[in-house]
Amino acid sequence: MNQHKIITISRQYGSGGRIVGKKLADALGVPFYDNELIALAVEKTGMSEECFQDAEKTSPGNLLFSLTSLAPSMDSYGLPLSEKIFLVQSQVIKEIAEQGSCVIVGRSADYVLSDNPDCINIFLQADMEDRVKRAVALYDLPEKNAEAAVMKTDKRRANYYNYFTGKKWGKAENYDLILNTSKMDLDNIVKVIQTYISFR
Repeated sequence: MNQHKIITISRQYGSGGRIVGKKLADALGVPFYDNELIALAVEKTGMSEECFQDAEKTSPGNLLFSLTSLAPSMDSYGLPLSEKIFLVQSQVIKEIAEQGSCVIVGRSADYVLSDNPDCINIFLQADMEDRVKRAVALYDLPEKNAEAAVMKTDKRRANYYNYFTGKKWGKAENYDLILNTSKMDLDNIVKVIQTYISFR
C-alpha cells in the first residue's frame, strides 16, 4: 500500500472483527493494533494492564466527556480513571496514526481520528446466530448463555462509545463502509475492504 491509510474496524461482538483486521493488516503489509494498544498505553503511563483491559467493561457516568475539551498534555488530574484511560489510549492511537499506515480494531479509533483525512472507518456486523457460534468456538462461552453474553458485550461497547464520542455506535453515518460478515467468508470480506481502500 503506497498511500498512507489508517483503517479502523469497529465491530459487533462475534462478527469476526479482530480476525478480519489481522488478515487485512497482513494482506496490506501494515502493522495491526488491538490489544497491542494496551501494551503501548501501559508503557507510556506505567498504569496497570488491568486498568486498560477493564476500561470498556465499566459503565461511564452520565456526563458526556469531550476529548477536544482537554489539553493535549498528559496532565489530566481530577478526571475519573475511565476518562484518563480514554485520553491516554486516544493519544497512543494518534501517535500510531502519525507513524504510517496501519489497521486499528476498536478503542473508538474512528472518533479519535475523525480529523485525519487518511482514515477509513469500517463497521462489521453479523447475524446473531453466526455471532453466537463464533463466540462459543473462539471465546469458550457456554453455549447456553452465549447469546445473552453477546448482547451484553455489544451493549457495553455501545455505552462506552456513545459516552466518549457523543455519537451512536453502529450508526451508518459514522463509518465509510459497513459489511455483514454472515454474507460471505472472512477472506472475501478482507478482499472487499481492500478493493474499497484501493479506490480511496
